[in-house]
Amino acid sequence: MSNYQVAVNSVVPWKRRWIFWIAIYVLLLGLSHTVRMAAPDTPRPADGQHSIALQSYGDQETGDSPVHIRYIDTQPGASENETIILLLHGSPMAAVTVFPELIQRLSTNARVIAPDLPGFGRSTRTIPDYSIQAHAEYMKRFLERIGVARYHAVAYSMGSGVALNLYELHPEKMQSLTMLSAIGVQEFELLGDYHLNHALHGAQLLFFRFITDWIPHFGILDQIPLNLAYAKNFYHSDQRPLRSILSGFSPATLIIHSNEDYFVPMEAANEHFRIVPQGELKIYPGGHLMILSEGESLAEDIHDFITRVGQGEAKTRAEADTDRAIASSVPFSSIRVPEVRGTTLAAIIVLIALATLISEDATCIGAGLLTARGFIGFLPAVFGCFAGIVIGDVLLFLAGRFFGKPALGRAPLKWFFKKEDVERAFHWFSAHGPGIILVSRFLPGSRLPTYFAAGMLGMKIRTFFLYFCMAGIVWTPLLVGLAMLLGDQLYAHYGYVQKYGIWTFAGIFIVLMIFIRILIPLFTHRGRRLLLSTWRRKVSYEFWPPYIFYLPVVGYILYLTLKHGNPTLFTAANPSIPNGSGFLGESKSRILDGLNDSSEYLPHYDIVKRQLPFHEKITRVESFLTNNGSHYPIVLKPDIGQRGKGVAIARSITDVNDFFATSEHDTIVQEYVDGHEYGVFYYRYPGSTKGKILSITDKKLLTVEGDGHLSLEQLILKHERALCMAPTHFTKHRHQLYRIIDAGEIVPLVELGTHSLGALFLDGSHVLTPKLEAKIDGISKSFKGFYFGRYDIRTPVVEDFKAGRNFKILELNGVTAEATHIYDPKNSIFAAYQMLFKQWRIAFDIGAINALNGAKPLSFFQFLKLIMHKDIP
Repeated sequence: MSNYQVAVNSVVPWKRRWIFWIAIYVLLLGLSHTVRMAAPDTPRPADGQHSIALQSYGDQETGDSPVHIRYIDTQPGASENETIILLLHGSPMAAVTVFPELIQRLSTNARVIAPDLPGFGRSTRTIPDYSIQAHAEYMKRFLERIGVARYHAVAYSMGSGVALNLYELHPEKMQSLTMLSAIGVQEFELLGDYHLNHALHGAQLLFFRFITDWIPHFGILDQIPLNLAYAKNFYHSDQRPLRSILSGFSPATLIIHSNEDYFVPMEAANEHFRIVPQGELKIYPGGHLMILSEGESLAEDIHDFITRVGQGEAKTRAEADTDRAIASSVPFSSIRVPEVRGTTLAAIIVLIALATLISEDATCIGAGLLTARGFIGFLPAVFGCFAGIVIGDVLLFLAGRFFGKPALGRAPLKWFFKKEDVERAFHWFSAHGPGIILVSRFLPGSRLPTYFAAGMLGMKIRTFFLYFCMAGIVWTPLLVGLAMLLGDQLYAHYGYVQKYGIWTFAGIFIVLMIFIRILIPLFTHRGRRLLLSTWRRKVSYEFWPPYIFYLPVVGYILYLTLKHGNPTLFTAANPSIPNGSGFLGESKSRILDGLNDSSEYLPHYDIVKRQLPFHEKITRVESFLTNNGSHYPIVLKPDIGQRGKGVAIARSITDVNDFFATSEHDTIVQEYVDGHEYGVFYYRYPGSTKGKILSITDKKLLTVEGDGHLSLEQLILKHERALCMAPTHFTKHRHQLYRIIDAGEIVPLVELGTHSLGALFLDGSHVLTPKLEAKIDGISKSFKGFYFGRYDIRTPVVEDFKAGRNFKILELNGVTAEATHIYDPKNSIFAAYQMLFKQWRIAFDIGAINALNGAKPLSFFQFLKLIMHKDIP
């Protein structure tokens, strides 16, 4: 008997019991469908709802299938002179769910009509067409039946598409439009392309169709909002015409959106505001569901807007400002579509992972094309592909392990490979061992049978997983990256690689990576500026990562080690500062405590321990504000931290909540100090009566000024200094990156005097005076056991600072502090290293003197333990 047959026979055979379970499933499914069929297709109206029957739209107009519209009408039969407000909900909501606050508050001054759109809420659930175009037709007939001639539309989310199509049917009837978290132009919906979106919505529809029809649920899934009607609404709808409608939309328009909305990005609202020149834009907190959390404020703004419309004070398109009218005609192609993020990004990643279960390579190629289009980042695309590949192939391995050969004759495995493929892979695997898992990943067509055979052979799952991940980690980003570069032509190259081997694939990949990263961006102004940004960071030492920039310094420290005979001697430079004189992981609050004898030069501060419950942390902050007479903004920063990481400026209690929601470390709460910021590096040899200032850094916090034409992204790219750290600024200001900055408006790019976060460091020696040096020396002497470090200081008046008064010490850094004026662009790299060498020479010298006086440097093993400490941010 062959090894293959032995393996087949050793696998646990299929049990006949599966027939019993299938019978139970079929019975439950039949009962479920019976219950669903018996349920009414149109639920009873809710309290306060009216009902009207309309002819079905999209069903050959036979009239045999009436559609019942349930609706709220606060003043049925009111005169035509009454102000009428039509509320249109989104998907998958209903009017009574979304608009209770608006209905209550707006109805005091107007007749409010809030229908449940067909397919949703308590209206008829099953209709032929769920599109926004069909819903607009239903609303047209509905308004005609109840005798509404003129109205103000208030549309939420998907309801905006209904409102715009309704306007297209009868433009003279709509007096105004309020767009709440509203969809609109296709370019900012999901992937930005109708065909890609339609494909994803098709996959979503298949998913909901499957769970609705093939899972016994007895009507439960029909009751929840995310159901088949929701999926059909998105699949049937076409947003492409909405740009044209918006571009010709005449009535007064109010756009209300949240810059925290991850379902409909803020960029969509900005674009609507641009192409509707008479539009007014209001930005709210609360995300896409601000309609539920901000109902009272929304009602006030909507009431005020509709009142102004009635009084002729709100502008129509014909009355729009000339500049905005001109801007509205600029083609959209000049505006860059941002990457998806938040919930939308998560949904795309899940869909990518599910798609790999059908075809791994095709999905990787598709994900690469999405990356090439700019809708999803490379890493999320790779992650989605890799996650799906892991899940699918591990399931395949387990199928081989537990079901073996009998499973090959049944769906779904029989759809993907033949039994002879598995037998061939089995022998191949037996001859070459686990390494074949690596090879098969690069030989399309051999993977599935090989993985199945590995399970049949009884290979340990951890061994399989190790080899599989090694191959996947190489293959997945490689294929996604190539798809990003080659686009629709990738399949041809892919076949070439299959024929001639992986080395050719790697060669093509490297060449094309150079092409996509350097040559293609040169064709756009943005690409050229970003390439220049990258070039400047590569050639200027001030932007080099520390592990590269500090290599010569490490060499010099080794020299000092040989000279003094102790590699950790510098850790005795500040005996009163723990963790090796402030080498790494020192408590910033404890250092500030050491300066209490000079408290008039310290801002108010307190420490919030990480062990405290969340509500006590918030209470501690509020007590800090009350006890010290402080006010917002305040500074929140990790008590142990490096290079500005985790530091936040909180301007409200909301910011405080957001900070502590993710903070995992002890936190310093500190009074915010405005003004000019300087870094003052001080040292004093033990026994000396006077210390010296080694360096002063003038820290410039960059800003850009708007001109009324350029977006924030464009202003950053235009600013010669900000350009150097453009990616950092883009990340920090991603929520307003595409906003057109008003003429004269100053946007601060940097709020912290941290070089790695974008601050400009200049030589500040011009502010050094004998009085300043004497004051810093006096403060330093008051901190017993401190000899070497850098003060970060802010002062409202530079002349006062030079006179040694009117300043606050934000923090004091120990032995690893830098004389940061070295990052002044005018300095050469040689001057920078000369200063760093001097700095470390002084640190070793001070440490040596302190050691002679009884201070104990860290042992080498203590030093290693310190730098390996995982709790240091």
